[in-house]
Amino acid sequence: MTSLLGRPRGPGLIRQANLAVLFIVFILVGIGIATLYSVEGGSFRPWAERHGLRFLVGTALVLVMLAVPLGTWLRLANPIYAIALVLVILVPFTGTEALGARRWLSVGGWSFQPTELMKVALVLALARYYQWLPPDRVSDPKWVLAPLLMIAVPVVLTLRQPDLGSATLFATVGLALMFVAGVSLIYFIGGILVLGLAAPLIWSSLHDYQRRRVEIFLDPDSDPLGAGYHINQSKIALGAGGVSGKGFMQGTQSQLDFLPEKHTDFIFTMYAEEWGFIGGMLLLGLYTLLLVLLGRMAIRAESPFTRLLIAGAWVTIFLYVFINIAMVTGLVPVVGVPLPFVSYGGISMMTLTAGLGLALAADARGPWDRLRPGEPGPLF
Repeated sequence: MTSLLGRPRGPGLIRQANLAVLFIVFILVGIGIATLYSVEGGSFRPWAERHGLRFLVGTALVLVMLAVPLGTWLRLANPIYAIALVLVILVPFTGTEALGARRWLSVGGWSFQPTELMKVALVLALARYYQWLPPDRVSDPKWVLAPLLMIAVPVVLTLRQPDLGSATLFATVGLALMFVAGVSLIYFIGGILVLGLAAPLIWSSLHDYQRRRVEIFLDPDSDPLGAGYHINQSKIALGAGGVSGKGFMQGTQSQLDFLPEKHTDFIFTMYAEEWGFIGGMLLLGLYTLLLVLLGRMAIRAESPFTRLLIAGAWVTIFLYVFINIAMVTGLVPVVGVPLPFVSYGGISMMTLTAGLGLALAADARGPWDRLRPGEPGPLF
């Protein structure tokens, strides 16, 4: 069989994966391991060692996604979304609380955030929807409502945890995929106007700590030793790095523990203090090249499902990089967004590698598997 749903796959498919993408990711992970080694003052334990091991697990996940027929992911898209949605709904009732937020579920002593699964599930479900929907209905109002609802439900549930960062990511990724799918620009212009008019209501509904983050973003010096401490120390470290940096394990702000969260949210600052402006530009160059390759993969995709899977990985990685770099440089408020494949974090590593695995599978199978819009039939 030659269809996306049924064609048998073997080891040859794995050899068709975009090796350049994997090579760049391996370099990024290597930079992360080296930086985490420096974070701990010259020790692989605990951060660097765990980061490497988690990436090995993530690599295995990518290989599994490449080996599974793409039609299987197509059929499982809605069930995976439904499972993720149920888990997100369970969080307020059975989840564990930490740092004033209830975002985790615990199973057998292992905790995870259902929102991370939802980041992959939402992309799968939207890709599945637009694969089924004929092109002439993409901008029809009644067919626009369904994907908006698919996006809005996890956004609202996540805001109640509260987790503004994940909710914003859901909304941005979801709307971006709708745009890539061909939804008329009129809807997005109207949405921006409505968002602008609702800004006062949105501001009043934010939690105190969320409003405080925005206030500190606008004036970090208003509380330099409190809420503004993180961003002020980050800017000092970035400036201290200069053009060429202070050298590996020679950063004063980081090695003397003035820089907070240097293994997760502020790892770019740690890296830039040691390697300077040149090192920072090289790292951003790697991310740019990765996004260019993913963009080319999306352009040559031959079905809505494969194109949106790749676009979902592109948008997610872009948002993570943009928000993290903008956050540590003071261009946006501080939120908990990791630097892809560099920051320490097990759940984020699994989310990113899962999304990348789906994108690589979509690209590898694209030349052989062709689906017409409207196939393979009903949504369920």
